[in-house]
Amino acid sequence: MLESLVALFGATIITLPITRLLGLGSILGYLIAGILIGPACFGFVQAGGQISGISELGVVMLLFLIGLELRPHRLWVLRSTILSLGFGQMIPASALIALLAHLAGIAWPGAIVLGGGLALSSTAIVLPMLGERKLLATTSGRDAFAVLLFQDVIAIIMVALVPLLAPGAVPAGAAQHLLTTAIIPWQAVARGLGVILLLLGGGIFLVPRVFRAVSRLDSPEIFTAATLLLVVGAAALADWAGLSMSLGAFMAGVMLSDSEYRHAVQANIEPFEGLLLGFFFISIGMSMDIHMAVVEPLRVAAWVAALLAVKIGVGFLLGWSKRRNLKSALRFSLALPEASEFSFVLFGVAAGLDILDPHAASFATLVVALSMIATPLIFAGSERYVAPRLDTKKPIRKADKIVASDAPVIICGFGRMGQIVGRLLRVQRIAYTALDRDTKVIDTVRRFGVKVYYGDPTRVELLRAAGAGQAKLIVIALAEREEALKLAEMVKREFPHLTILARAHDRAHAQALMDLGITQIVRETYFSALRLSELVLNGLDFGAEESRRVVSLFRAHDEALLLETHSYAADEKRVLQTTEQATAELADLLESDRVTAAQAS
Repeated sequence: MLESLVALFGATIITLPITRLLGLGSILGYLIAGILIGPACFGFVQAGGQISGISELGVVMLLFLIGLELRPHRLWVLRSTILSLGFGQMIPASALIALLAHLAGIAWPGAIVLGGGLALSSTAIVLPMLGERKLLATTSGRDAFAVLLFQDVIAIIMVALVPLLAPGAVPAGAAQHLLTTAIIPWQAVARGLGVILLLLGGGIFLVPRVFRAVSRLDSPEIFTAATLLLVVGAAALADWAGLSMSLGAFMAGVMLSDSEYRHAVQANIEPFEGLLLGFFFISIGMSMDIHMAVVEPLRVAAWVAALLAVKIGVGFLLGWSKRRNLKSALRFSLALPEASEFSFVLFGVAAGLDILDPHAASFATLVVALSMIATPLIFAGSERYVAPRLDTKKPIRKADKIVASDAPVIICGFGRMGQIVGRLLRVQRIAYTALDRDTKVIDTVRRFGVKVYYGDPTRVELLRAAGAGQAKLIVIALAEREEALKLAEMVKREFPHLTILARAHDRAHAQALMDLGITQIVRETYFSALRLSELVLNGLDFGAEESRRVVSLFRAHDEALLLETHSYAADEKRVLQTTEQATAELADLLESDRVTAAQAS
């Protein structure tokens, strides 16, 4: 075992710097390291065994960290995106690959398995690949994550349904037994549901209390052990119930995503996740049958090229149909052409049931591994040579050097709203520090003698340099709502003493800010629209006092409705019902107020 570890770390130290230096990312370095030390090359380490078992933990921890980044209510809001993108990618890709496999001489049952297995994409490859380039928060990154999340669930169902495609030579009684016991055993279903409920309940009620007790011990080692126990325990429970270990870890992460210990847990897990995920990719490299690629190079190359072409084409058309721009659609399609780690499981089950012959299963496994190697290369090439040509933005400008200041106010985003706040503060001779990353805005206001610093306000080091540690309040007036939410969350975490005043684009954005505990929120067009409404009433011969009273009643009612619907904002039907009821109540209130005013006059 020690010799294997020496070979693993030695190969990694050699290959990883080279691939990173070439801009190809760390994933390709791990895969090449696995090929070099595996049985197909120098044979220092044999595929499978302990290394394979350890590598699975890398995927488990990756899914746990993904779950930590989500909020349950946000996941519910994304349900339509997950389903539309998931089915939109899986169905056409599976059908096209299955058709190609059948035309190549594989019987329909085996072709269907190949179609479904090769249509899946690798979470363990795509997310680190996008994360290294800070693309997970982009439109293409969110779309890719939605597809991967859908596939992680559908892959479990696919593995369970594979026995339905077993050869028809199975006797009728045996087939009936297979359908009633092997595929849908009620005991296993009940066990799976029970574990899911246990994970949900434990994540909500038990785990936060455990971490609260552990944190009081003030021992980093115990906290780390408790974190690892949570991940491994959730994965083990899911595995015992016949579910995916990754799914169990993902659910545990989601349940902790709203906990105050989320960031501490994440910091404890990340070092282990990076190392073990590297083992996963190394094990893939070791499992490749290089001999088959040497014997049948043209056939292997043709299948890899066909797989990549089909999935890139389907992904691009799907992204384009969702009205993504050319760059986002291309980036989305180039992130998902590889097959998945679940493909290995699917093909192994199919081979065991004689749906695929051993040679076909081994060949498909080689295609999967080669597609995993090819994807980082293709994606890196696109990011270096193609994506910059599709980007119409100006070259990135370096952040300004901020002069240390003791200004009590920091304004993040110096557009229309930020400038008005700044002008008012300037008239009152109140110092402030303004940050923005729109070079056009900055160059314009600087011509009028206003000092604005260029830089990304969501970077904690920039805020710290701007004096966030000493300031009294921060105004978040960013134009991008996701950036505003990211900044608000970071300020709450890093600078809890700051009072946050935030601009919201609309009701949904305001409620998302309320989720973060922010109470001082201004919807950007709300008060101007109320003032315009007051002028409209004046123009319709309402008295000035009556107009003000009507607008005041409407404002109070609307703000109360915003607070009331906050807790169930994702339930569209309930929100509509509440809004209709509130509108009727407001109409009655205004009518009653009008009658009372008329009688008094």
